[in-house]
Amino acid sequence: MRTFQTRRRFLTNLAWTGAGATLLPRRAMGEPPPEVTTVRFGKIPVICFAPQYVCEELLRAEGFTEIRYVNAEPVNYSADLGRGKYDFCANVTPAHIAAFAAGASMAILAGVHAGCYELFGHGGIRGIADLKGKRVGTGAAADLIEVMAAYVGLDPKKDVTIVLDPSGKALDEFALGKLDAYMGLPPEPQILHARGFRQPIVRTALDPPWSQYFCCTLAGNREFVAKYPVATKRVVRAMLKAADLCASEPERAARRLVEGGFTPQYDFALQTLNENPYGHWRDYDAEDSVRFYALRLHELGVIKKTPQRIIAEGTDWRFLNELKRELKA
Repeated sequence: MRTFQTRRRFLTNLAWTGAGATLLPRRAMGEPPPEVTTVRFGKIPVICFAPQYVCEELLRAEGFTEIRYVNAEPVNYSADLGRGKYDFCANVTPAHIAAFAAGASMAILAGVHAGCYELFGHGGIRGIADLKGKRVGTGAAADLIEVMAAYVGLDPKKDVTIVLDPSGKALDEFALGKLDAYMGLPPEPQILHARGFRQPIVRTALDPPWSQYFCCTLAGNREFVAKYPVATKRVVRAMLKAADLCASEPERAARRLVEGGFTPQYDFALQTLNENPYGHWRDYDAEDSVRFYALRLHELGVIKKTPQRIIAEGTDWRFLNELKRELKA
């Protein structure tokens, strides 16, 4: 069995290596090599961040020889990027913004995908406004719950009780009826679907305005980006190509997630890849997404920096803009 698994993983790596070489633009062939050949990504058990987990061979085609995945804590995911624990990570856009506004040394570089979060409710909860007076659990989406509540006119500090629990206990409590609602990101929505909760009251991949913005964006450690611009551009290119492959070949990407040890459940991975718009990084405006969420967070008092300052100081679109032209977006 082990021999079969090893051979299958070798063939998968070979296929992705070929994809990386095939998709490397001619212009990239004339670029200087990356200034550093080791790159580190943060790793948390969130499978909607699939492009950063399936891009290893694409990164090798870009000239990186050592790709590391550093175990991280969901609550401090963006903050630890700023501290230099790793060089890049995808995270939900509000979390990146809040971390930067709190002093994290990082820059948002590109959009990854829209959608992925789902909000579930019991009983008569049929919309976000029905969360008034309710207890809402989540593993990592407290900021997004507050933004959604405020967007429909609720005071998230007074009208909603948010139970933040990265351990997964809050999900179980919701399933048992001990919490009124739950906001989850993959694989949590898939777990709840499997437990019979098949009709979320909000699905950010489909429901506006959330479906119109990147829920997840790629950010880099500010020192790495400044010191290694060629390497940064090559990382962003690998991520965008990985997003395309997640959209065009979800079965192969899902197998890669399982074989790489990023998730044990192929069916949940495949469902996530099929349901989230990974191929839309060309169509959505990353800066507009940052502006949208920064404005909401600023209105709530979660961040003190204005959206204009967040964009001016906490983003760097140079690489994305170049790659959109190169990849004929």
